[in-house]
Amino acid sequence: MIDVIVAGSGPTGLMLASELRLHGVRVVVLEKEPRPAAMVRAMGLHVRSIEVMDQRGLLETFLANGTKYEGVGGFFAGIGKPWPTGMDTAHPYVLGIPQTVTDRLLEEHATAAGAEIRRGCELVGLSQDDEGVTVELANGGTPANEGVAGGGGTRLRSRYLVGCDGGRSTVRKLAGIAFPGEPSRVETLIGEMELTAPMEELAAVTAEVRKTQQRFGAMPLGDGTFRVIVPAEGVAEDRTVPPALEEFQRRLRAIAGTDFGVHSPRWLSRFGDATRQAERYRAGRVLLAGDAAHIHPPTGGQGLNLGVQDAFNLGWKLAAEVAGWAPEGLLDTYHAERHPVGADVLDNTRAQMLLMSTDAGGRSVRRLVSELMDFEEVNRYLIEKITAVGVRYDFGEGHELLGKRMRDVRLKNGRLYELTRGGRGLLLDQTGRLSVAGWADRVDHVVDVSEELDAPAVLLRPDGHVAWAGDDQDDLLAHLPTWFGAPVG
Repeated sequence: MIDVIVAGSGPTGLMLASELRLHGVRVVVLEKEPRPAAMVRAMGLHVRSIEVMDQRGLLETFLANGTKYEGVGGFFAGIGKPWPTGMDTAHPYVLGIPQTVTDRLLEEHATAAGAEIRRGCELVGLSQDDEGVTVELANGGTPANEGVAGGGGTRLRSRYLVGCDGGRSTVRKLAGIAFPGEPSRVETLIGEMELTAPMEELAAVTAEVRKTQQRFGAMPLGDGTFRVIVPAEGVAEDRTVPPALEEFQRRLRAIAGTDFGVHSPRWLSRFGDATRQAERYRAGRVLLAGDAAHIHPPTGGQGLNLGVQDAFNLGWKLAAEVAGWAPEGLLDTYHAERHPVGADVLDNTRAQMLLMSTDAGGRSVRRLVSELMDFEEVNRYLIEKITAVGVRYDFGEGHELLGKRMRDVRLKNGRLYELTRGGRGLLLDQTGRLSVAGWADRVDHVVDVSEELDAPAVLLRPDGHVAWAGDDQDDLLAHLPTWFGAPVG
């Protein structure tokens, strides 16, 4: 039996597969598409995702394939305020990197870690019982000794199934998980294409249009093509049908007075402003992550990042269940922690869409919010929402660090994140008097000091959140079982 089947090979599914493989979990990733997507839907990583890559030793590779943008603003509703100072991170920048490159790098990482990725395998059915989940594929895209013939396809058996298969998630629908929310009210066309207009004209027209219309732009991609965004005339009845080039030309002329001579499209698509969230992220042995669990407008560039961070939260917990040491209720903390985070992203993207409205009321509110963002604390608060720096889980009363995610800090003998490569718990002990005896198979104990750490010692979960802080051994022993189960020996 497979330990975990992951449906979907986007960034969320690939990140989850990699996290599970850190703990020796046997993972099979099922992807219905035969080849990686050529469409660039997301263009970068925010702070928390950059930290995730650093924790797992991937950041240097990502930096080599992307572009760092330091001090840039405009991430909240396109309001052009500068990057706030003093954010709680060692990585105060945005990493520009196309999603196609992110997909490739994460797939290489997952494969190197031992995950099996099967393309051209469409999941069309599932059932679960107390022991596991049976999934049915639409074709026989798997070795014969792994499946059981029947139902016109192939059946696979796993202990758990995680749906990372996008906003139209088949897993979510088959698991009977409700997806309440609001339908799209406005729609935007997006695509990659060439154009004949000179750059001077493009820049001048774009600057003028964006004074009132934020859902508009033409970004050069460096290979003679441009990423073009323009509001659609209405909401399409079937958003799975891509727009035609003629629709782009017509809308560009209507909004900008010119179509810039667009031609030779590489791909064309559309997106709406629908906001929906899964009622629950877990139904027995079936779980959801990424767009399968939540959809929202792309304002602020949060979608890919939110999914990667879902996977980072879920991976170690699911691995603990598979390994048999998870304390009771650990897997349920995935929903408890990530559902509110997803709900907050839905809220802030709804607010941003209203701030990007072209009507008089929307423009008035936008001017007011822009004035408020001149206050440093307001600016920081809103950008911390976009970048997920402000995410803190409720672990109850205790030290001010409790529930926060630790930023990377310099130690006498290196950096904190260099100690987190293996995805285990970590006790960073500045006292040298503490012990994790009984949990050494799950928690690393490092005695070192840092001028940047205002606590005698901190216990970090594998996802970097502070599970305990202090210097009392008995208090530490009372907290270890909450996240790391019963001691051994």
